[in-house]
Amino acid sequence: MTTSSPPFPSFVLLLLVLLALTVNANGETRSHHKVNISSLLPRKVCSNSKDVISDVTRLRLVHRHGPCSPAMRRRQSDFHAEILARDQLRVGFLRQRIAAAELGGGGGTSPASAGAAPSTKIPARSGESVSAGDYIVTVGLGTPPTAQTLFVDTGSDVTWVQCRPCAISCHRQLDQLFAPASSATYANVTCASAACADLDVSGCSGGTCLYGVAYGDGSQSVGFYSSDALALTPADVVPRFLFGCGQDNEGLFGRAAGILGLGGGRPSLVAQTMNKYNGVFGYCLPASASDAGYLAFGKSGITNPTVKYTNMLTDAKTPTFYFLNLTGISVSGQRLSILPAVFAKAGTLIDSGTVITRLPPAAYTSLRSAFRQGMSRYKNKRAPAVSILDTCYDPTGRGELKLPAVALQFAGDVSVNLAPEGIVYAVNRSRICLAFAANDGDGDVGILGNVQQRTFGVIYDVPKKVIGFAAGGC
Repeated sequence: MTTSSPPFPSFVLLLLVLLALTVNANGETRSHHKVNISSLLPRKVCSNSKDVISDVTRLRLVHRHGPCSPAMRRRQSDFHAEILARDQLRVGFLRQRIAAAELGGGGGTSPASAGAAPSTKIPARSGESVSAGDYIVTVGLGTPPTAQTLFVDTGSDVTWVQCRPCAISCHRQLDQLFAPASSATYANVTCASAACADLDVSGCSGGTCLYGVAYGDGSQSVGFYSSDALALTPADVVPRFLFGCGQDNEGLFGRAAGILGLGGGRPSLVAQTMNKYNGVFGYCLPASASDAGYLAFGKSGITNPTVKYTNMLTDAKTPTFYFLNLTGISVSGQRLSILPAVFAKAGTLIDSGTVITRLPPAAYTSLRSAFRQGMSRYKNKRAPAVSILDTCYDPTGRGELKLPAVALQFAGDVSVNLAPEGIVYAVNRSRICLAFAANDGDGDVGILGNVQQRTFGVIYDVPKKVIGFAAGGC
């Protein structure tokens, strides 16, 4: 057991991370959804999620702003502006990482360069939001396990938590700070280890490996790279799990303890548990913030009879990200006249942390036009735009809406028919908006955001290089 760490370096480690027809589940053609407006809005109480399947590791996953969340703020304000503003920062950060990788910039920094000033940094203050998404799970870390509430992020590799003694800075969190000295299985990772070399950003202090991660809003975590027991559930423990023990943490919002990294890179939980779970994980994002979904690992209990698989595309230059081949969009049962090349130019990644799906400008314009046509009965109920959402309606006085059905087509003849909660974003009872946005240019990567993934069982099988969508997952 290693319970002491070398003095934390006085310099701040730089954190420059590289950046067909619409049918329902029964197979019948569907052109519209009749949806009760109240079902699009979160309730004040938490609904029960589906029972946990006994033969699969399944964690309860909730939206941080909803009543199911242990980290929900007591004073609920209009947080949608915050969510959408943070979403823009994350999207910009993802673009920067991908662009830097394409140019061969790598995006990391060597220990020798630690101490130089970053060229660009968005200021972050403790208590502000980190661009890591809106869904959280609670795990146990250490022996005996200490509960830690973490953001789930498929766009990050390194898992990290705030650790005592917090030599520089820690934000306020829901759980007690993880105390390495209190764990019988904690150990520091050495600078000479292969695990240290796998980090995009690393340093060394007294022979102990240092990690550094940064996010799109300027948030950061720096500390000792370590290992300890990770209890995904009380009965399912990952021994010697590699994670960051944060000593300088700035910008995380929502009282969470850190990040659970589910990306495709070597430091991620997915890669570390390849032998245990065979590189298979999945999740279901609930229909609203007042419902609970799940995060699951392993093949048992994840596969679903309704699952449709499409190819998972990866890029050696950006191994963290999961890409797929979006080929078309249908609205009201009619496929839009968008050439597949429009989507293929920059590609499309699937991301749990991005909220609103981003499309190439031409694709978004076509979708918006068709959606507005399908909503023509409400043309006198148009409402002002909200941030990046430019097609909004005021349903005040109505009990239900008739929404045009929207389906996304992927390679392999896979059509994903979005749930109503995945078509529109409910800001409040008087503002319902189309939950898509346009990229700035044709060369910007498309992103399948978490709103469009709601209610689906989304399954990642990394060795087989496929991503599956199962309707009615939660």
